[in-house]
Amino acid sequence: MNIKHNLIVAVLMTIVTTILLGLVYPLAVTGLSQVLFPDNANGQLIERNGKVIGSRIIGQPFSSPGYFHPRPSAAGSGYDAASSSGTNLGPTNKKLVDAVKGNVEAARKDNPNVPVPIDLVTSSASGLDPHLSPAAALFQVPRVASARHATDAEVRALVESHVEGRQLGFLGEPRVNVLLLNLALDERWPSK
Repeated sequence: MNIKHNLIVAVLMTIVTTILLGLVYPLAVTGLSQVLFPDNANGQLIERNGKVIGSRIIGQPFSSPGYFHPRPSAAGSGYDAASSSGTNLGPTNKKLVDAVKGNVEAARKDNPNVPVPIDLVTSSASGLDPHLSPAAALFQVPRVASARHATDAEVRALVESHVEGRQLGFLGEPRVNVLLLNLALDERWPSK
């Protein structure tokens, strides 16, 4: 009798917790997030002319000289949200060392006399980081200014106006969202 009773209790507990934690809780949290924070709940998508062009929270590739380039991505074939991950290579791994050296050499072509910021040559843990450090964005100013037929001072001012401070004043580091900065570039100096 005890075993049968315990089995029934265990099965009922499994069913109840599955319904509560597998259906009710996720639906309640999803509903609340849609009501209270709809932009965040839907991926902070950016639309232009009724078309989604990106997200504020997921990096995407830019390779044209007239755009600021994001951090390198190790996610899938690059910026693939379905394959979000870092390289998991240690600091002495030859593959990582060679990749960083190659990235440094490529960056130095754009700005040969300035130290290359680390976030321009290494990928983030997720491979999808939408932000750069202000130093990494400012490093790219000469290339972008030249391609956009603008002065370095004008592009530098645009970068500085897009620096986001620390969250709540003390969390994280100052950063620049690459997509938002590139959209501002297109508004100020439309590409030809």
